[in-house]
Order: sequence, then C-alpha cells, then structure tokens
Amino acid sequence: MSLAAQHARVHLASRSPRRRDLLTQIGVGFDTIAFRSTARGDPELDETPLPGEEATLYVERIARNKAELGCRIVYWRRLVAQPVLAADTTIELAGQLIGKPSDAQDARRMLHRLSGRTHRVLTAMAIGFEGRVEMARSISEVRFRQLDDREIDRYVDSGEPMDKAGAYGIQGRAAMFVEHLAGSYTGVMGLPLCETAQLLKSFGYQP
Repeated sequence: MSLAAQHARVHLASRSPRRRDLLTQIGVGFDTIAFRSTARGDPELDETPLPGEEATLYVERIARNKAELGCRIVYWRRLVAQPVLAADTTIELAGQLIGKPSDAQDARRMLHRLSGRTHRVLTAMAIGFEGRVEMARSISEVRFRQLDDREIDRYVDSGEPMDKAGAYGIQGRAAMFVEHLAGSYTGVMGLPLCETAQLLKSFGYQP
C-alpha cells in the first residue's frame, strides 16, 4: 500500500507560516511539530555554522537535524506515525552566510549589505520516516536594486524583516527590492514546491 493511501498527512517540523501556506497551496495536509527553544537544550536546533562550513552543507545539516529530531519527538510523544518534513533556508553573499537578524539594527545592516548586489538563497528540505531520511535542496540567485536609507528604514519599521533569513520576505513588501530572480520563487520563500513535491513522491506521497 502506498504512503498516500496510508498517510494523508505529514508532520511539519517548522513554525514558519510561509511553509504552512506553501504546503496548503499544493494540497499537502500536515500537523505542526513545535520544537523547544535552543535555550531549553535541544542541540540539534543550534544553527551556528561550523568553522569553514559551506552554505550548502550548512543548510543540509540543519534540515537533517530538524527532521531527525522531529522523528524522535513523534516517537517520544507517541504521535501518529507519518513522515516528518523539515527545511532550512540561508543566504550567502560573497561567501558569507547571512542568517536571521538579531534586532532592527542588524536587519538594517543586512539590507545595506544586500543593496545593489546579487546573493544566493539556499533552502534544504529533509523528510524522515521509518528510519529513512531523504534530502533535497534548491539554490536561487536574487539581485536587489540599490536601496536608499529611507526605504530600508521604512521596511525595517514594518516589522517584516524579523525572523527571516537575510532580513527580507520576497512574498511581502521586499518584492519591490528584487531586480532579478533566477531559480525558485517558493525556494526563496523557504520551501521550494517543485523539489518538495518530488521528495514527498519518493516516499509514495503524491500531492
């Protein structure tokens, strides 16, 4: 019997509303797994890059860690046995990783760095089920037009940049900053739907 017949849903190991919306867009039912904060001691959720770690290896490691932790939580809490989907997104600019801003000033600093330049957005997805973990990733290039101080300040004051890699959300007001995109729009949002659907298909789940 296929996974589609046995399990109509997946566990989503993410609190991102964007990922929830994207899964809904392609008709994937899901239940959200809420992780504890890193301050409470889940080392798998420590997103600090390792020394010299490349961006692709970084996002894949974090996504895998989240999926594996999610699978353990399903077992510990005796949740419904269904696949666990996790993802991680980061930005790379000139060989340096750019994560989420720590505060408004950090968000302004990030946006100034991205202004008028091309950066890479890397998203890795991992699905774990019955001891098996499969990975996929998406890499896109995004170029921002030149931004002035006033529009950066207005954008940061909107609150949108917080909790987003690179301090922007392409699906929101920051769309007006994007001069060129090569790759996956949904990947830049945080969950590339083409690759995610193929990954689900490898487990027998066809959205």
